Amino acid sequence: SLVITIRNAFFNKLFVRRGCLYTTTDVNGTWTIIPNAGDNTTSVGYTFHELLPGESRSTSGTTHDVTGEVTVDGGTLTAGNVTVDVNGLQTDVEKRDINVRRTILHTDDYPTATFTVNTPVDITDVPDNGEPGTVEVTGMLNLHGAEKEVTAKFDVLRTGNRLVIAGTVPINRIDFGVETPDFVAAKVDEDGELNIRLAMEKR
Repeated sequence: SLVITIRNAFFNKLFVRRGCLYTTTDVNGTWTIIPNAGDNTTSVGYTFHELLPGESRSTSGTTHDVTGEVTVDGGTLTAGNVTVDVNGLQTDVEKRDINVRRTILHTDDYPTATFTVNTPVDITDVPDNGEPGTVEVTGMLNLHGAEKEVTAKFDVLRTGNRLVIAGTVPINRIDFGVETPDFVAAKVDEDGELNIRLAMEKR
């Protein structure tokens, strides 16, 4: 199913390294998120556990409606912002998507989620030969009208003229005021993850 495909894509293969190349572009400058990069297409999603009568399962949703950019100066990521159109989140069940938008994420009131880097990140150790490196990123996550500082490790891949950043950000939905209505049959775990893959090119 689509749910399983999404979950496997993020947990087993944050990005695809097949065909990765030595970098052809200096890392310094402004990098803009692009919507399509072959196997490493930009996407942002979520994964939470659901508890149903006699059944436990994971539910994932994803969207490709993502914009933003990062700035690198002297090998340091000095600024970055990402905006996600929450209305674009999709699972494998359209009815579920409508319920999530209307009764859980309230996308009429909070149509976007944003992340803004607030601490410089040294990326000089990220290889330029198509091999991934790992960095820790801290920033402000704004979701459902609430804002909280989060820190997570991300894999960074420089390949050809592109930069790919991928990782998972643990979150507690209660921190962002995301409640599940009483009439929803499934009990959704408070702790979940944001699954992130951003493909970028120099502007």
